[in-house]
Amino acid sequence: MKVLVAVKRAIDYNVRIQIKSDGSGVVTDGVKHSMNPFDEIAVEQAIRWKEAGVADEVVAVTIGPKASQETLRTALAFGCDRAIHVASDEEIQPLTAARVFKALAEKEEPGVFLMGKQAIDDDNNQTGQMTAALLEWPQATFASEIDMGDGNARVTREIDAGLEVIDVDLPAVITADLRLNEPRYLKLPDIMKAKKKPLDETDLGQLGVEAAAAITVTKTAPPPEREPGVMVESVDDLVGKLKDKGLL
Repeated sequence: MKVLVAVKRAIDYNVRIQIKSDGSGVVTDGVKHSMNPFDEIAVEQAIRWKEAGVADEVVAVTIGPKASQETLRTALAFGCDRAIHVASDEEIQPLTAARVFKALAEKEEPGVFLMGKQAIDDDNNQTGQMTAALLEWPQATFASEIDMGDGNARVTREIDAGLEVIDVDLPAVITADLRLNEPRYLKLPDIMKAKKKPLDETDLGQLGVEAAAAITVTKTAPPPEREPGVMVESVDDLVGKLKDKGLL
C-alpha cells in the first residue's frame, strides 16, 4: 500500500508571533519555520506503517515556495521514500491545497492520504475534509488511533463528547490528532541520507489545478492584554471583590 502524507512549512511553534505594524498579517521574514506539528505526527504514523509492513511506500507532498523543500527533507529524514514539491510563491488557501492534493492522489493512487488535522498558522481545519470531498473518498478526521485492516481502517476519533470509533473503506483521507503518536527524534545519519532521496518538483499549472478565489484578510490584531491579577489578604476580601464585579 502506498501512503501519501501532506506536510506544511509553518512558523515554528516556539516562536512568539509578532503582528505587522499595518495589521496586514504576521511577521514571517527572518522567523524560524518548521514542519507543522500535526503533519509531523502524520509522517510518523506513515513511517510506523512502513516499518510494520503495512505500507510499501511513503510519499511526502507539500505546496509552497522553495524553502518548503526543507520541510520535505525533514519528512525524508523521518523515513519517507520520496517527496513531491508543488512550487508556489502565492498564499495557498485550503480549497487550492485540496485541489492540488486531489490531483496528486489521482496520479499516485495511494491507499491512504494522511495529513495533520490542521496547521498551527491558520487553524482552518479544512483541507483534509475538502480533499476527501473532491476525491469522493471516505474520511476520518481527528484520528487518535488507527488500526489498518484488509481494505479498510478502524479509526478512533477525538470528538467533543469523547471518542468515536468508525470503519472506513480504503482509499481514504485520514487526519491526525495530537494523541495519535509521539514523533521520533531525528538522527544525523537519517538527515544526511535524506539529502540523496528523490524530490520531484511540479506546479499548479502542470497538475491542471486552478487556484481558488482568494479569501482576503482585512485585519490582523493581537489579543487584548490581560489585566494584572490582584492579591487578596483573606477569603472575605476575595468574596468582596467577586461581588463588586457582579460574579457572586
